[in-house]
Amino acid sequence: MTRGFTLPAHRLPYASDLSGRAAIPALPEQSRTQASPALLEGFNTAPADEACEALLACLRSLRWARRVADHRPYPDLDSLLAAADEAAYDLPPGDLSVALAGEALPELPEDTYSVAHMALSAAHAAYEARFGHAFVIYLGDVHPDEALDRILEGIRSRLTNDPEEERVIAAEELRRLARGRLATFLGPARSYPPAASPRGTTGPNAPVPGK
Repeated sequence: MTRGFTLPAHRLPYASDLSGRAAIPALPEQSRTQASPALLEGFNTAPADEACEALLACLRSLRWARRVADHRPYPDLDSLLAAADEAAYDLPPGDLSVALAGEALPELPEDTYSVAHMALSAAHAAYEARFGHAFVIYLGDVHPDEALDRILEGIRSRLTNDPEEERVIAAEELRRLARGRLATFLGPARSYPPAASPRGTTGPNAPVPGK
C-alpha cells in the first residue's frame, strides 16, 4: 500500500516533486511564499516518523527533522520555513557535523567538458582536505548555466578561510539549502528565467541547489 506522504530521496541539488513533475531548480528564498495546499496538508498530517524521514531529505540532521516535525501543523509555507530556519540556527556542533557529512558536491552533467570536471575535482579535493567535509553552497539565485563558475569561485574563495570561520559559513549554507529544498518540495512549480548570456558549459540537469 502506498504511503500518503513522501518527499523525494535526498539529492543535490535537483529533485522531483511529489506529483511526479519534472525536476525544477529551486528559486531564491524570498520568491517562495506559497505552498501547495495538498502537499502542506499531507506534511502536517503525516505520522511523525514519516515527516522526519521526509525532512531528512532536506537536511541530514535528525535533531533538526524532529524539531521541525514536532511543531506541526503549519498554517502556511512561511511558517514552516521560519521553523526550519530556527531549528537550523540552533544545531549544536555535533549535529552540524552530521549534517555536513550528509552532503556531497553536486555532480556536473555528462556533457560538461572534461577540463571543468578536473578543475572542480581538484578544487573540491583541496577544500575537503582542509575542512574535512564536502563543500556546500546555496545556488537558488543562480542560473544553471552559471552554477559551475559559482561553485568554483566559491570553493577557491572559501579555501582562504580559517576552519572556524568556514564552519559558520557552511552552517549558513546548509540552512539555506534546507529552506530551499523544503520550498521546492512543498511549493508550486515555477519556471526559471532564461540565462542572460548562456555559456553552454552545463546541460539542463546542471546542479542548482534547492540551502
